Amino acid sequence: MVSLSIKRTNALKAGFKDLKIAVVGDMMLDCYYWGDVKRISPEAPVPVVEVENEFFRFGGAANVALNIIKLGGIPCPVGIIGSDSSGAIFSSLIKETGISSDGIIVDESRPTTTKTRVIADHQHVVRIDKESKQYLGKDVQHRVFNFIESHINEFDGIILQDYNKGVLTPALIEKMIALANKHKVLVTVDPKYTNFFLYKNVTVFKPNRKEAEDGLGFKIRTDEEISKAGNELLERLGARYVLLTLGEGGIAVFEKGKEEKRMPTKARKVADVSGAGDTVISTLTMAIAAGASILEASYLANYAGGLVCEEVGIVPIEHDKLFNTVLEETS
Repeated sequence: MVSLSIKRTNALKAGFKDLKIAVVGDMMLDCYYWGDVKRISPEAPVPVVEVENEFFRFGGAANVALNIIKLGGIPCPVGIIGSDSSGAIFSSLIKETGISSDGIIVDESRPTTTKTRVIADHQHVVRIDKESKQYLGKDVQHRVFNFIESHINEFDGIILQDYNKGVLTPALIEKMIALANKHKVLVTVDPKYTNFFLYKNVTVFKPNRKEAEDGLGFKIRTDEEISKAGNELLERLGARYVLLTLGEGGIAVFEKGKEEKRMPTKARKVADVSGAGDTVISTLTMAIAAGASILEASYLANYAGGLVCEEVGIVPIEHDKLFNTVLEETS
């Protein structure tokens, strides 16, 4: 069982400050329309939602960047938005939160990836997606890589956040990992199915249960299947560590040549799992960059994921809340 002393917890807490983390991947805008349904449309047998409130939040890799800044770090999001109204809203959110937009590239050939949710009477009525899943053109890929290459010595870590929306292409994945390894910059990966086995030789590969099942082609239910999955991923990817998130089953940590470690979930009352994966990869990367071992980093990430699951909606983890909670249990 992993535990942190008060002294060690405080040292890691201080170490989070001003770490610069690049977040490369699919930037998204989440839109919400809240309202009531009081009648059925005369045009078709569908409810008419009378909108009372609308708001916008970061989604995808942008939510990871938001988690980084809330944890006391300096995020550098690197990705694509379109030349459209959603892109303008995204840019205004970037400005409001004080996150650098230097790595955000406007690609006029693509829409800004946007998820619009309509919620009426506390029910999720419909979600409307606007996106392109095509890989970036070669010229835009060059711009993304050139930005990373020109700033590589400034980064304490790089997160590759893949939602299969086309930003992380096979060529970019290979070149960015090679660049990071050459400069001894840690690389953590939150994968999806399409590029699953392209993320070779990274520091940490962090799939959830479903992503691992889809990638490996077998169900992961028993302890034996969890062990088989983690060790197979270590072998096939050459990753330094594999961290398999198991929802209510907590986290399994794998390191070549060492016994796997399990950590139970820290969620005391699960209200909403949305965004928990973003929080885990953010906290994990920050912790390793701050000098934590993989087990210490996984311990903190497990705590952070549990805390955000207690909130409704996609809510980033706060630096003080995380460490104060850990300190409370330590003392």
